[in-house]
Amino acid sequence: MLPRLAASLIALSFTAGAYAQPANQATTQPPTLKSQLDELAAGFAQKAPAEMRAKFAQGITDVRSLDLERSAKQVGDAAPQGQLLDADGRAVPFASLWADGPVVVSFYRGGWCPYCNLQLRSLQASLSQIEGAGATLVAVTPEQPQKAAETTTKNDLAFQVLSDNDNRLAKALGIAFTLPDAIRPIYQQRIGLAEYNGNENDELPLAATYVIDASGVIRWAYLESDYKQRAEPSEIIAALEAL
Repeated sequence: MLPRLAASLIALSFTAGAYAQPANQATTQPPTLKSQLDELAAGFAQKAPAEMRAKFAQGITDVRSLDLERSAKQVGDAAPQGQLLDADGRAVPFASLWADGPVVVSFYRGGWCPYCNLQLRSLQASLSQIEGAGATLVAVTPEQPQKAAETTTKNDLAFQVLSDNDNRLAKALGIAFTLPDAIRPIYQQRIGLAEYNGNENDELPLAATYVIDASGVIRWAYLESDYKQRAEPSEIIAALEAL
């Protein structure tokens, strides 16, 4: 829950400084998403106790050992059937997202995740370029519609954010996993994941981004077990321009 999250050590990485532009960064050159993510991770590493850092590191190792990056849907595969929910809880067929042309589908864990918020803001900053390349941008999250709407408002997003109830689409894509034992209590007690996701499955998606063409075929994929790493918008745009 939010009060618990604010009180937790995780919230220490939510500071405004985590989003600030580095002092040595030229004002005309916006920071890359990776540089912002790395800065956020470094700030957490400085403030969090060694035991907590070790648990999160073990969690990443455990997720990587599942080998989802290799077994998930890949470039050349047909996108699976599925159904998402919009902010009002109305059903949105997954296939409808590419009915009018290519779509960028970027998964994020939840509005409670500072790395996800950086990712979403970076995508928003690149929205005109993504649309200029002829694509639609959609974010997908296991958050319930109301929580997803709050995330949309908090980050001033002008693209659609859809809820993946019980991670059904993520499972069809092969990118869903159950939280490892090392970190499950943190997500249960400090973050209150069940409240965000509307279930007690303790499941999340990988940090994944797909480019799907108008025929429903995956043409580009970014799959990463480390939640601190995300697809760089410039790479997404390059993939769209290569279609």
